Amino acid sequence: MPKWLLTPLVGAAGGWLASLIGWPLPWMVGSLLAVIAVRCIGNLPLAEVPGARKCGQWVVGVGIGLHFTPAVIEQVLANSAIILVGAVATTLSSVIGISLMLRSGEDRATAFFASMPGGASEMVNLGKRNGAVLSRVAAGQSLRLLLVVLSVPALFQLFVGVPAVQHQAASVDWGWLALLLAGGALLALLMQRFHQPNPWLIGPLLVSAGMSIAFDLQLGLPQGASQLGQWLIGSALGCHFDRAFFKRAPSFIARTLLATSLGMAFAALAAELLGWLDGLDHRSLMLGMMPGGIAELSLTAEALGLSVPLVTALQVLRLLLVLFLAEPVFRRWQKHKTHA
Repeated sequence: MPKWLLTPLVGAAGGWLASLIGWPLPWMVGSLLAVIAVRCIGNLPLAEVPGARKCGQWVVGVGIGLHFTPAVIEQVLANSAIILVGAVATTLSSVIGISLMLRSGEDRATAFFASMPGGASEMVNLGKRNGAVLSRVAAGQSLRLLLVVLSVPALFQLFVGVPAVQHQAASVDWGWLALLLAGGALLALLMQRFHQPNPWLIGPLLVSAGMSIAFDLQLGLPQGASQLGQWLIGSALGCHFDRAFFKRAPSFIARTLLATSLGMAFAALAAELLGWLDGLDHRSLMLGMMPGGIAELSLTAEALGLSVPLVTALQVLRLLLVLFLAEPVFRRWQKHKTHA
């Protein structure tokens, strides 16, 4: 029997249980925890369903893009300076993690690429090119995403004053949705062919957002589509963790979790300051500045009734900053060390 056959069933059971207790993003968090529990406690070798995460990102990317309208994008562009400052500030917060890891004896490359707040698979590739310990870079990136997925939605719901909202069903046009899904898949395949980052999320998001703005679509996904995307992504993420993962380097895990927590606190304080200076909704700004993934934080914004375009813009801009600047900055740092 294929190892992945039980994964969606375990994930669905976890998502259903989480929805019963009212947990935010229940189908992502519940499926993630259920798969981790079965792999760690039950020691069953559940595997990722082939293509499941890509499929989940595809659906979620189209859904995120439908939140972009001409009026919303005008507001985002009007606040582009503050969005750039927020993205730069949270990128610089990676210095916290780098410092903690260097103090504990990690080499420069491992500390640097394991601490970058985004682009997990790309950071592993860059780490490989620059002599990092790949298992630790991958572990650091996976742990950061795990902590954000498990804690950020709940913390925002409990402490930041954004209770989960019941969304009105948006109008569904199957013709437009078929076109958006097909166009998103084609762009994702093209981006994948040229090794672009996160193609199955960003490709559909760009197509959906572009069409939504151009034609002012005012559409939404059909009922249950967002939960389907959450379930597929959460079940796939859970397969990255097992008993051996948590036993391998407990001190490294503790340092990564501490650095991520400090980075989240820094992002919260910076967002409060920027929101006060510019008048933007500090809650959406704070969520967008959290370290994590675009899909997970945009879904959190949607679930809590915050500005999905603002959160997405911050996350995409920070991803671009990390992807384009991480390696040049690291090599300059190494050159400076050599000359010193």
